[in-house]
Amino acid sequence: MLKSIEVTGRSEDEAIQSALDQLGLTRDDVSVEIVEWAKTGFLGLKNSPAVVRVSYESNDVHEVNDVYEAKADIADRAVRVEDFLTGLLVRMDINASVKVTEESDAINVVLTGNDPGALIGRRGETLDAIQHLTNYVVNRRAAGRVRVNLDAENYRQRRNETLESLAARTADKVVKYRRNMTLDPMNAYERHIIHTALQEYENVNTYSVGNEPNRRIVVAFGRKNENGGRPEHDASRREWK
Repeated sequence: MLKSIEVTGRSEDEAIQSALDQLGLTRDDVSVEIVEWAKTGFLGLKNSPAVVRVSYESNDVHEVNDVYEAKADIADRAVRVEDFLTGLLVRMDINASVKVTEESDAINVVLTGNDPGALIGRRGETLDAIQHLTNYVVNRRAAGRVRVNLDAENYRQRRNETLESLAARTADKVVKYRRNMTLDPMNAYERHIIHTALQEYENVNTYSVGNEPNRRIVVAFGRKNENGGRPEHDASRREWK
C-alpha cells in the first residue's frame, strides 16, 4: 500500500531527510514531491519553510482504512484526472489523448500522441513531472490517497526492461573482473529498479552515492552482509565510472 507523509524543513533537503529519519527509510525507498519550496524573506525575515510529501510502500494493517476511503471516490478522482490532464496537455500545446482506467487503489493513465518524445522527455523526465503533478492535484486535501500511474507509448515497461538488462550486464562484469562499477545518475524510481533486479544476485551488492539529481548506484563486488546490505568499504577495490 502506498502511503505518504508531509514534513517541513528549512530547506527541501532538510525536510526530505527529516521524513527519512521518521520513516526509517533510505532515499531510494521513497518518492518525493515538493509541496512548497523554501523561501527567504527580505533581509532574512519571514522565511517560509520547505514542505515535502514523501510517499512509501507500507504493509501496516492499521492503514487499510485509508484504502477503503480512497475506493469510495476513486471514480470521481478518475474523472478529475482525465479533466486535469486534458487541460494540462492543451496548455503544454501537446496533441495527445488521455485514456484512464481504475483499479481498487490506483488510477492508470495512458497518453497517446503524434509526438511521444514531447510526452516522455529525456529519460522520462517530462512523464515523471506530469505524473507527480497529477498525483498532487488529485490527492490534495483528499481523504485517503489514490496512486496515479502515468505512461506513454509503453515507455515504463520498455525502460524497466532496459534497466534490468543494464543491471544484469553490469553485475556480470563486476563479478568477472571483481571491480565495482558506478552507473550514470538516475532518479529514485530507476534506482529502485536496479536495486530490486540485483537483490538476489550472488556476490553483488548495490548502494547509492551522491546527491540529487546526480545520485548514482554503485554495483559492488562482495558478499552481502548479514542484513543483505552494503559490504564494508574496501579502499583497495577500484571503482569504474
